[in-house]
Amino acid sequence: MVGSEGEVMTQTFENYVDGEWRASETGETFEVVNPSDTTEVVAECQQSSEADANGAIEAAAAARDAWKNTPGPDRGAFLRTTAKKMDERRDELAETLSREEGKTLSEATGETGRAVDIFYYYAERAMDYAGESYNPSAQGQNLYTVREPMGVAGLITPWNYPIAIPAWKMAPALATGNTVVCKLSKEAPTVYLKVMECMAEAAEEHDVPDGVVNVLTGSGEEVGQPIVTHDEVDAVSFTGSRQVGDMIYEQATDAHKRIQTELGSKNPTVVTENADVEQAADIVSGGAFGVTGQACTATERVIVHESVEEEFVDALVERAENTEIGHGVEDPGMGPKASESELENTLDYFQTAEDEGATIEYGGDEPDGEEYEDGYFVQPTVVSGLDSDATVMQEEVFGPFAGVMTYSEIDEAIELANDVEYGLAASIVTDDHSQANRFVDEIDFGIVKVNEATTGLELHVPFGGMNASSSETYREQGEEGMDYFTIIKTVYDSY
Repeated sequence: MVGSEGEVMTQTFENYVDGEWRASETGETFEVVNPSDTTEVVAECQQSSEADANGAIEAAAAARDAWKNTPGPDRGAFLRTTAKKMDERRDELAETLSREEGKTLSEATGETGRAVDIFYYYAERAMDYAGESYNPSAQGQNLYTVREPMGVAGLITPWNYPIAIPAWKMAPALATGNTVVCKLSKEAPTVYLKVMECMAEAAEEHDVPDGVVNVLTGSGEEVGQPIVTHDEVDAVSFTGSRQVGDMIYEQATDAHKRIQTELGSKNPTVVTENADVEQAADIVSGGAFGVTGQACTATERVIVHESVEEEFVDALVERAENTEIGHGVEDPGMGPKASESELENTLDYFQTAEDEGATIEYGGDEPDGEEYEDGYFVQPTVVSGLDSDATVMQEEVFGPFAGVMTYSEIDEAIELANDVEYGLAASIVTDDHSQANRFVDEIDFGIVKVNEATTGLELHVPFGGMNASSSETYREQGEEGMDYFTIIKTVYDSY
């Protein structure tokens, strides 16, 4: 925003609750800064309280029956109009995302486009998502199922995909007739608050009842906790750290709520002896250094056949060396970490790797130069020489990091790939399809790719992890993303 004398003014965003924009009852706000240039304040957002959260939940509960009884095509029309308004503001949304989270403009544009497509997808699915008919064993009877909304859905979303993840939780919840209360991350809430501007306009055009969509900003303790524990919340969907996710899972199940968590991972890529090494280096560098490694599907463990290790490491280092680091909106090869704490955490892991005997093939520190002084920048980093039980080979670095190990037989490669407590995304680069099929069959990960990076997802197929990466209850995205927000009623109709 620009003031009367041309100065740049910081926009203040309010919460969206019960069909209107509201300031927090606390009267307090917090600043969202640009991680590429921390002297730039992107926006001010509400420091919401438990009372704010409870008010949003009560509004959602009051609108529950009206939205449940709204026909599916009408719910879809609301989502479709939202998508259209988002599409019209695509460039603005992408730039906002880049400024507040640090993604390169290309990455931010891709994520924004994905969010638009998610709303369009569920707009269409809202028209035909229902139950199924069955053949009864008796004459004169109809036997069928009806899918009904759970009620009030509580959504708690992370900072690393601040428009896509709220979209892929909210759109299926609304499409299936649930009302929602969503807590956005404090690090990057602004882009989705702008999505809410689109939704608010669409809601007015389609006479959507007040209270159907409610979005707040604030801390997990003050806002997230009531969403998990309030009696009126029927289902909780959380994406974030394992530590917080495990706590939320326990609290939600103790309260007999439906719960869905997607947490961290430690994703492997296996490079076989017959792989194209240059192709493998492209795949791994994209999976490891893309979005600055700040993806739960990022490649962090690279398991390379011993016969091609030296050639592969040289190729991967070359790609790290040639990765241009810079301000997100300038669209370099890699942007900054999202926050000071994330930067410090990643640097600590690099130091731990070195302390445990790793060879730092490239990186391991902040880049030099005046252009990096006001941002949270870090080098893409390649390490080798560590065993599978090393700290950085077991714990999620969540930064631009690739740890290289070697193997001699495919059995060993699969064993190493599975040698973590997580299980979200895994890949293999090979020209041997029998090895690829064995990998697909024996890997304990929810997403498996052949000759592709562990990152990158289709929106119409299930997404989710195994083991410590997930609650292993329901998948997100696609039709399964709608299943989570519904419960089945079976009807026996004799006539």
